[in-house]
Amino acid sequence: MKRKTIMAVPAACFLGVMATCLLGIIIGSFYDFRINEMLANKTELGAFFATYGSYFSYCLYPAAGSCLFVGLKKKGDRYRALAYTLLFLSLFMAVYYSNSYNGKSVRALFGYVPGEASPMLSVLSWLFWAVLYLWVPFVMIRLLDDSDPDRLIAVGAAILIAGITADNVNAWLKQLASRPRYKYLITLDDPISQFRSWWQMVPNLAGSDDSFKSWPSGNMTIASMMFSLPMLSDVARGKSSRRNHICFFAACIFVLIYAYNRIHMTNHFLSDVCFGTLITYIIYAVISEAFLSAARAN
Repeated sequence: MKRKTIMAVPAACFLGVMATCLLGIIIGSFYDFRINEMLANKTELGAFFATYGSYFSYCLYPAAGSCLFVGLKKKGDRYRALAYTLLFLSLFMAVYYSNSYNGKSVRALFGYVPGEASPMLSVLSWLFWAVLYLWVPFVMIRLLDDSDPDRLIAVGAAILIAGITADNVNAWLKQLASRPRYKYLITLDDPISQFRSWWQMVPNLAGSDDSFKSWPSGNMTIASMMFSLPMLSDVARGKSSRRNHICFFAACIFVLIYAYNRIHMTNHFLSDVCFGTLITYIIYAVISEAFLSAARAN
């Protein structure tokens, strides 16, 4: 009997991530503040990774667009315009999200100062991101196996929709919880007095103040997109369960490094990063299973 898989890896892998996140939430519920006291320490290397580490996750958007492109083109010429449109939109999403989260740092590299420097420098920062992502479709289109276009379309749609859904769910939860960040607390005379555990929610207190948007971690929502790597591997030529496993473990290592970085750089607590990972992983698993089930039925 064929083993049950979730996101192209055995169900045991999925359950392992879930159990790890839940364990981290339990530990963080008691020791969040103490853990940050031990680990938090801003460094230049940590700042560099915090700015550019999300690039690898956002490469998944044009990769997903490539799946849609190849799958739709295989369906016939009547889908050609839709295929190109979705590929362009997937590239735009990667550039948009990168520019939204990390655009300030890149604009600074180009010497852009709002109201003082030429607006063309701001345009160049957009082009910088576009160039960084343009290679992805060229490589992916050559690597993908087009023998099952329905599966390609299902994988591409699942990654795009789950990514957008997870990002918006995370933004809503940040308002629901309005938990102070550690980097804000340590500016106070008595940080522990203003510390709140994740369940001590004060809905809509944060508003637009980023200092009160600690829970759940939005960057872990971005990092956890990497768990969809095995699905991409599974629709590439020469697919194998071994390669899917390698992609899964690579995603685990990336997520762990990202989680440590968020604590290390004083942005989040342990329970924040575990919740961000858990929520995103569940969203991806549910949406991908829904799309892939429909593809199998076809």
